[in-house]
Amino acid sequence: MADDREESLEKRRAQLEAELATKRAEAGVEHASEAQAEVSRRGYAQAMKLSSEFIAAILVGAFLGWFLDYSVGTAPWGLIVLLLLGFCAGVLNVLRSAGVVAHPLDDKDDKK
Repeated sequence: MADDREESLEKRRAQLEAELATKRAEAGVEHASEAQAEVSRRGYAQAMKLSSEFIAAILVGAFLGWFLDYSVGTAPWGLIVLLLLGFCAGVLNVLRSAGVVAHPLDDKDDKK
């Protein structure tokens, strides 16, 4: 009778080990999937940040150019010039945020 009980316990232990191995494998796949989703979210956030900085610089340049034309009467030259400057500022902001171009204050800190 004790042998039957030990055999049933041994079978139950083997069954539980198999279920645990299955759960661990599923958890590993789920963890890898979650890590991939986190990387994807970071990339999306970075893309949104860069695009919003670029668009904001262009819109600010266009608005300032329009305001200059409206108040001084230099239409359309203020809009054209400041729109182009806004575009250049947007490109520079994106390059700085992406780490391609150094920030202007970084050069001063290195010389100290």
